[in-house]
Amino acid sequence: MRREKYVSCIIGALGGWLAGFGATGGVVYMWLAISFLWGISRNISAAFLWGLVAVLVSHSWLLALHPLSWIGVPGFLSLPIAISIWFICGVCSGLLVGFWSYVGNSFLLNGFRGKDVALKLLSALVLSCTWGLAEVLLAHYPLFWIGVGQSVLPNDMFLAGLAKWFGSGGLATVQLLIGFSLWNAALAIRRGLGAKKAIVFCLLFACLMHIIGARLLVVKPVSDVIPVALWQSDIPIRTKFSKDEQIRIPQSIQDSLHKAKDLSASWLVAPEGTLNANQELLEPAPIPFLAGGFRWVRGEQRSSLLFFDRGERKSSNAIDKHRLVPLGEKVPSFPRFSNGLSAVGGLHPGDPSRLFNWSGPAVAVAICYELSDGHALAKAVRDGAEWILVLANLDPYPISLQRQFVSLAQLRSMETSRDLISVANTGPSALIKASGEIQQMVPPFVETTEVVELQLEDRITAYTRWQELPLICIFLVGLFGVIFLRFWLN
Repeated sequence: MRREKYVSCIIGALGGWLAGFGATGGVVYMWLAISFLWGISRNISAAFLWGLVAVLVSHSWLLALHPLSWIGVPGFLSLPIAISIWFICGVCSGLLVGFWSYVGNSFLLNGFRGKDVALKLLSALVLSCTWGLAEVLLAHYPLFWIGVGQSVLPNDMFLAGLAKWFGSGGLATVQLLIGFSLWNAALAIRRGLGAKKAIVFCLLFACLMHIIGARLLVVKPVSDVIPVALWQSDIPIRTKFSKDEQIRIPQSIQDSLHKAKDLSASWLVAPEGTLNANQELLEPAPIPFLAGGFRWVRGEQRSSLLFFDRGERKSSNAIDKHRLVPLGEKVPSFPRFSNGLSAVGGLHPGDPSRLFNWSGPAVAVAICYELSDGHALAKAVRDGAEWILVLANLDPYPISLQRQFVSLAQLRSMETSRDLISVANTGPSALIKASGEIQQMVPPFVETTEVVELQLEDRITAYTRWQELPLICIFLVGLFGVIFLRFWLN
């Protein structure tokens, strides 16, 4: 018995490694990882290891926080702090997956291990929906970035098309079910009973989901295009607040504005944190300017998208970041550290609405970390946003985080059927079409101003209209079915 538990823990750790490796685009690895999770779900410790290792692998870019000397952290504490943040995220993931395993071991939902086909499928459906809805719920809070739902992108566009109906929570649910069918097929082959039926069911279910998703990807062309300039500033965060950079940046902003005007752009967008608090332009803006920066509101500093209309030197409108980075923006300070874990000190959240009305077409705004909250962006689109703008500053993190960021951006555009513009300090800066296709990508880690052709849309997807309601209904129907089979027929 003890040997069996050890083997389960090894399988759990291996499954977690596959899940972490497949977190962005390794969809087959993710399906295998999930099938391992179903297999070891009886062992809560093994499930904990699955979640722990998955996040340690997928979020290894957190280690790039080191060195933290640029925000006043002593050298001997820098690496331990970075490792602690990384490990805490992994432990939180392990606890959540362990709790999911605990729920699956309950009398009500452990029927997925039994022989009754109807009870097995309904129990698996309820547990899969639970996972999907939990990812959506976690996306409202600080300790969540990327989950199972996003792992289909960028390599499995067809399956990702289901996001137009069910969002990222639905994608997570479908992948849990695909993993479940793989696990059942493997069990049937090992036992030599019903192997053909299990394999056929697995293949048919996966194919059906891909066919439906592919059909949903068809987007009717829109004729009107708007030329929009992106300024990828490539300013190293560790030197941004040096005297030389503070002298250079204002002139670089003006140069980018004039270049955007020469390129006949309708407006210019710049990354998160480009402007200091209450900073004015050196000259009146030659074209409308949307820039990430900071501002003070009733004695609170906020990270914002600032709008400068043509002819203005001061911003005339803004929308503030609502979801702040934990242990960084959200923590004002630590004893003996100059700025806590943020280069600008503690920040305060703004209004939760992501809809920004300005002199141009209404836009749904996500500032960096907010990109993981598809529910909030879908709500902004439902309220009238015609496109999505994402601002970020991912320096000093490596290219692996940029890939995760692009995958999330693709998913957000597919959920809402809106063109999405991403502009980031070191990248990714890109135009992503309403179908999720990356239309144009600026090379990372270079300073440049480029123009993309934005298309507006006023139609809304089923997910934009109903959000998680269909998934909740499926969950409730499945739960009722489980209760009915458990208590009324027995």
